[in-house]
Amino acid sequence: MFNRTKSKKGRRSPMATVSLIVVGLMTTGGAYALFSSSANADDSTSTVAASSQSKVNEGQKLFASNCATCHGLSAQGTSEGPSLIGVGAASVDFQVGTGRMPMAAQGPQAEEKPAQFTDAQIDALAEYVASLGPGPSVPSKSLTSGEDGDAAEGAELFRINCAMCHNVAGAGGALTEGKYAPNLQTVSGKHIYEAMITGPQNMPVFNDLNLTPEQKADIITYLKYVQDNKSPGGFALGSLGPVAEGLFIWIFGLGAVVAMTVWLTAKSN
Repeated sequence: MFNRTKSKKGRRSPMATVSLIVVGLMTTGGAYALFSSSANADDSTSTVAASSQSKVNEGQKLFASNCATCHGLSAQGTSEGPSLIGVGAASVDFQVGTGRMPMAAQGPQAEEKPAQFTDAQIDALAEYVASLGPGPSVPSKSLTSGEDGDAAEGAELFRINCAMCHNVAGAGGALTEGKYAPNLQTVSGKHIYEAMITGPQNMPVFNDLNLTPEQKADIITYLKYVQDNKSPGGFALGSLGPVAEGLFIWIFGLGAVVAMTVWLTAKSN
């Protein structure tokens, strides 16, 4: 009797077996799901890395064919052109995207002209140069669209930091030795931002300690406002400012008065 009771107490319940099976299946399934997601993540990372490397390789071929003559096969620079190691993707995107590079001919500064490469080729060139050393990257669209900034704040920042060369309306102006500050009234927001962070030619670099990304976006918003809202006062005289407008009035206005006086005098005689 004693042994029979002991045997009943030591017998495992059927539900315990079922529970163990369920726990085992859940553990196995969870481990498989975790392994699969890790494998997929690794595959995705590998795909992105392979795509990036492919773009770098394409950019290297374009560089060797179109840029190495002046900048060297490894972008180390030559007597004809500076080193591009560490200039970053933003500098390449600006110079090539605005047609300044490759230069048509040596001069005081590279002039803007139609781009000679497609957007995909420009991206590849930028990716290759960026792989040579750390430098400013191409800015995000949220900073360059000119839609979310403060135009009033941007106008003040532009007058303080940029107007002495580019004119208060971004019309550009002459500098020394045949150089000039270009007209900004047709420049895209992306290229304006890239110019501020790379300092092409005679332009100083405005890093994030000088002007925060938000302040740069405000300047772009102001320039976009100027681009979209032309002068309401008629002939703007190239937006050269009140001094030029006053000089125009003095020369042509007084000249017209003198001419009319001479004509009336001659007619009366």
